[in-house]
Amino acid sequence: MAIQIVMDRTGDNRYHFDPKDAQEVAKAERRFRELTHVGFTAAARTGSGQVSQIRSFDPSAEETVFFPRLVGG
Repeated sequence: MAIQIVMDRTGDNRYHFDPKDAQEVAKAERRFRELTHVGFTAAARTGSGQVSQIRSFDPSAEETVFFPRLVGG
């Protein structure tokens, strides 16, 4: 089971999907595109304690975290 974690100012939302289910993968890919389109940064865990920014949907990633755009002032 793969997971997409969407961070926001109130905490996070978690969306699980089965990478073997075409409908769930399509829904997860839509979520990825929608979030990155509005400015979220996507990062996938690549190893123990390591992450890497990703720019395209990877259905094989076990965990993808989305960070909102930071606004300075």
